[in-house]
Amino acid sequence: MYQQELLDHYHHSPYRGTLDAPDFASEVYSPACGDKIAFAGRMHANCLSEVKFTGTGCVISQAAASLLAQKALQATKEDVLAFDTQSMIALVGITLGPTRLKCALLPLEALQQALKTYKY
Repeated sequence: MYQQELLDHYHHSPYRGTLDAPDFASEVYSPACGDKIAFAGRMHANCLSEVKFTGTGCVISQAAASLLAQKALQATKEDVLAFDTQSMIALVGITLGPTRLKCALLPLEALQQALKTYKY
């Protein structure tokens, strides 16, 4: 079940895309595997009102970015900054070895880095 959900998020993510004039944005790149994730979003009333990502890479990194965007939407900046490794493992929903765990954590790094640049 989870594998199909990952493939759906990889192929048909409603969160894939760009935003004009976002409130925050960041891009990270993993030289180890070549995956790249960029997040951009808008805040309203201290919550993520809109969030989009772009990127290239494996199913895990791209699906994790989509799942993270879904979870982060309407969350506060502080809530998203509190997401951790266990949060991403739970989102992805499958057992990940050390290499694949790095792929799943790349989107979290990108989104948290972007939010750290956002000033109220």
